[in-house]
Amino acid sequence: MKNRFLIMTAVVLVMLAALVPQAVMASTGDQGINEKLGLPIVVYGDALSETQKAEVAELLEVDQHDQVDEFTVTGQDIANYIGGNPNSNMYSSVKIIHKDEENLNIEIVTPDNITEVTKEMYANALLTAGVENADVLVASSVKVSGHSALTGIYKAYDSKGVKLDEERMKVANEELDVATSIAKDSEASEDEVSQLLTEIKKEIAEQNPVTREEVEQIVDEKLNQLNIELSEEDRQRLTDLFNKMRDLNINFDQVRNQLDDITGQITDIINDEGFWNKVSNAIKSFFEALADFFRSIIN
Repeated sequence: MKNRFLIMTAVVLVMLAALVPQAVMASTGDQGINEKLGLPIVVYGDALSETQKAEVAELLEVDQHDQVDEFTVTGQDIANYIGGNPNSNMYSSVKIIHKDEENLNIEIVTPDNITEVTKEMYANALLTAGVENADVLVASSVKVSGHSALTGIYKAYDSKGVKLDEERMKVANEELDVATSIAKDSEASEDEVSQLLTEIKKEIAEQNPVTREEVEQIVDEKLNQLNIELSEEDRQRLTDLFNKMRDLNINFDQVRNQLDDITGQITDIINDEGFWNKVSNAIKSFFEALADFFRSIIN
């Protein structure tokens, strides 16, 4: 009886493992040094203790690379790049691997410790800032909102001699603030907010609006299409944000494929009810079998 139960339990666990998708990490192993794009870059938050830094290095799989360029991001960097508070404590850390192909892949290695920002929010903001074609891993050893990780990425690019536009970086930071604020203040989920931002960008690329009124119309249309209700204040914040992007002449046509990738990832998460039904049914079957087993012992 005991052996039969153990076999049954093992079978169910194998079924569950097959159902749950493996995490797709942004880094796929050490593939040697890319002489064109340079070494992988790791940027640590300066508030980390030595123990925390070692933990983050392990989370970011730094030792899988023969060589990396390492930097530290400070509160002063926040002030320099986006006009933030120079006294900020920096915990979020990142690893960046540049790629030839057109794809921006974000992986939050410690999702429990990044409390407000989703990987799709990061992707949207980074495209706004001008960061493309890279694998980016984000990690923190303590709970943080996740906003400061952007500054670490900006520091990485600057340290490698890639100058990102200052105004675009500031607008990208504002985008992250607006996204996380709307997700907290409205009934829309983080994924729905990310989808909204992506769809607005794609429509701006399609229509090329020339006035604030045209931007506002796009925002309203996408809110209606996605059935998202926002306060008038949040609607205006969205319009102001995308009007600033319009004024910066960001060419979202150039990153349309990457925007499409973001849309696809979010849609998969929101719409994959079949997967969650399978997981739910498997778990239900497991506990039913467990209950039957204990009933058989008692009886």
